[in-house]
Amino acid sequence: MSLETLAPRMRRVRPSPTAAISDKVRALTAAGHAVVNLGEGELDFATPPHVCAAAVAAIAAGDTKYTAVAGTAALKAAIAAKFARENGLAYDADEIIAGAGAKQLIFNALLATVAAGDEVIVPAPYWVSYPDMVALAEGEPVIVPCRAEDGWKLTPAALLAAIGPRTRWLLLNSPNNPTGAVYSEAELRGLADVLLDHPDVLLLADDIYEHVRYGYAPFATPAAVEPRLRPRTLTVNGVSKGYSMTGWRIGYAAGPAWLIGAMQTLQSQSTSNAASISQAAAVAALEGGLDFMDDWRARLAVRRDIALRAIARIDGLSCPAPEGAFYAFADCSGLIGRRTPAGRVLASDLDVAEYFLDAAHVGVVHGAAFGASPYLRIAYAVDDAVLADAMDRIAVACARLGRAAAA
Repeated sequence: MSLETLAPRMRRVRPSPTAAISDKVRALTAAGHAVVNLGEGELDFATPPHVCAAAVAAIAAGDTKYTAVAGTAALKAAIAAKFARENGLAYDADEIIAGAGAKQLIFNALLATVAAGDEVIVPAPYWVSYPDMVALAEGEPVIVPCRAEDGWKLTPAALLAAIGPRTRWLLLNSPNNPTGAVYSEAELRGLADVLLDHPDVLLLADDIYEHVRYGYAPFATPAAVEPRLRPRTLTVNGVSKGYSMTGWRIGYAAGPAWLIGAMQTLQSQSTSNAASISQAAAVAALEGGLDFMDDWRARLAVRRDIALRAIARIDGLSCPAPEGAFYAFADCSGLIGRRTPAGRVLASDLDVAEYFLDAAHVGVVHGAAFGASPYLRIAYAVDDAVLADAMDRIAVACARLGRAAAA
């Protein structure tokens, strides 16, 4: 057996860059190094106690069997109530599905709708998995670079220019991973106006970081901003980020019944239902309120400021304040061309990320993984002291870099 045995589709997909960073961090840690992982996208906060208690109660009650493929009636009701309460969106049970994370649901939606040669518009910087999921569905990702001076947001003009006769989807992520950019209602309105003139284009709104925002403006989601887009919009969310439940693996989505039904069919032939215990925990999360988020956001804002102050002091790095999520997307162009103490010239953001890991034992993700170079994604959702130490290590490593000789 060899690589030639694999299906051709495997040539179209890469391993997750963020998972690769985490694997290398774990390997260095196992070898005895004190490594700080600022490359992984999860909060270090504990899952809220009432959510954990609901899971324990579900186990005690014997709630450990198969459920309906798309989720229990209780969970779908909690999801519907969440959308109505927080987003002003009304969905029936057949327009809602729960799965093993938002990632699975996005993949199922693409697999159910994208044919060979169909195009999917992916604004960059993007979450690392979007283009590869499109490729696995045999579609063509159309990467649309967004500019820092536009707040890393897709503009109506750029969207219009990207739409072609084979365009099937627009993927929109707000708050954005990796930049933290948050689309305002007015900005979404501008994009919606373009989509209204292109009735065959579907819209996927990835709202997974909805509750991790630092401003006071209300959160906006496309189907609520423009109800005429609701029949072709899939709104994806989950409990992983807002409730610190990454390991529980519960995502959910709402959209037109024809699409949800197709996603359910795929799920029935692949993973089947999400874990029954995790579903019970998600019900408690969605019904239990968000009072804890004020404290979490305040703590994350402190950490954001620790990271930003450190970046501002480092010659060669810069970063504007992100509006949401828990990442600093730092410009490292000032480090490109510099020489490490070992004599290696840093030629790319990947070189910089590898240098930080080797020299400072701090893991970050290079911007090319998100479709934008030369940048680094620094995840600051770690303990304040650990974060400050990691940023100090990065500063020391940067200070040791020399200027490469002129050509």
